Amino acid sequence: MVNETVFDHFPKLTTRRLVLRDIEIEDAEAIMHMRSNKMINRFIPRPETIELESAIQLVDRTQKAFEHKQAIGFAGVLRGHHTIIGTCGLMNIEVEHRHAEIGGEMATEYWGKGIAQEAFEEIVRFGLEDLRLHTIEAKVNPENRGAVHLLEQRGFKREGYFKDRGFFNGRYQDLAVYTLFGD
Repeated sequence: MVNETVFDHFPKLTTRRLVLRDIEIEDAEAIMHMRSNKMINRFIPRPETIELESAIQLVDRTQKAFEHKQAIGFAGVLRGHHTIIGTCGLMNIEVEHRHAEIGGEMATEYWGKGIAQEAFEEIVRFGLEDLRLHTIEAKVNPENRGAVHLLEQRGFKREGYFKDRGFFNGRYQDLAVYTLFGD
């Protein structure tokens, strides 16, 4: 059974360089900047967030999803700082099936430093050990070699491949589904 006590208070996770905390309304501007960056959105099939109000609404939806035990969205912050450098978390949590999806984004100036891997590892650990998930799934554009490498390195196995799964950025794009099994 999923450990639902995790939802009693928002969990705060720490790694060597990061604090993973709840997403706050004050984070909306940083989220807007990340979600309006074409490099970050290159492989994520979603419209760009170019208005602050859209980012505020996203923060509100993220907080409500936690209250309803549907998602745990973390703000990634470098230790000793307050401004977020990325968001990440577990979404579409299915308590009865002990299943969730993992995803995230990070400001481009922090790419290539191993920070995403650090956050990813801690969230996977949290999902399997603390939340007691049986499976964690990731849906990724197979052209996103960095994400695919991160998933495969952690032991996620590709279970599905969907050709022309969605129309985004003026063309059809494929989708790969990777899964990690816990206990």
